[in-house]
Amino acid sequence: MLISIIITVKNEEKDMPDLLDSLVVQEPPIEVIVVDAHSDDDTQQIVHDYSKEYDFIRLYVRRGTRGEGRNFGVEKARGDLLAFVDGDTIVNPFWAQEMRKSAEKYDIVAGKTVQIGYHAFEELERVELYYQGYDVTYPSCNLLYHREIFEKIGGFDPWFMTAEDIDLNYRAVEKDAKIGYNDKAIVYHRTRGSFYGFFKQAFWNGFGRKQLTMKHGALWKNYAPNKMITENMNLWYMLRMPPAFLGYLACKFFDSEHGKSDKPF
Repeated sequence: MLISIIITVKNEEKDMPDLLDSLVVQEPPIEVIVVDAHSDDDTQQIVHDYSKEYDFIRLYVRRGTRGEGRNFGVEKARGDLLAFVDGDTIVNPFWAQEMRKSAEKYDIVAGKTVQIGYHAFEELERVELYYQGYDVTYPSCNLLYHREIFEKIGGFDPWFMTAEDIDLNYRAVEKDAKIGYNDKAIVYHRTRGSFYGFFKQAFWNGFGRKQLTMKHGALWKNYAPNKMITENMNLWYMLRMPPAFLGYLACKFFDSEHGKSDKPF
């Protein structure tokens, strides 16, 4: 089956060649849909140059949140399998092959995401959230959906500033979708390259978690606090908690209409 690989980017000129090089060697048939949120560096030119050599790579320019960009990419995609990766990733050569295998069994496939970069940031794990027995925090930098279930739940909610992938997975499971995990479908994801980027990411992650509670109600019972403490606790885990909490508080006073703006990610 054709896999449509949808990538939303902004100012990714440094990482795009590595990502596209890793995608052009994937098992066909694939198509690559890049949705650029008005980059002001050479991202668009890089994608355009690759598209002249590989006719399955297409570039679109559209400002918006990640959710808006991905929904737009889905509209332009032809495949019944919709895969999402990020602009700062590198895909294992057998990734598409493994995703395709798992898609025969599951509505949603999450691959293994390996963090690369500053060692301390690499070791930080995501804060898992479980719903109906599934971990719904599998990130959309390595995620595949059957088009049928994606369209059934209405795609990404563009209101989310972050955590739009958690919301998507949550709603899919709510509709009885089955999530499968394939640890051979590997994507290498770059960590933030600076302390500022690390703390900024933590702030917006906290913001997104509050958006989840605003939309779905109290979710604390769905976390696994013992696992969070025993497996994730280290200095950097503690340091990211204050900015995440600030983001959580900021969202409480955030006008919900602002979440529907065209603020690029």
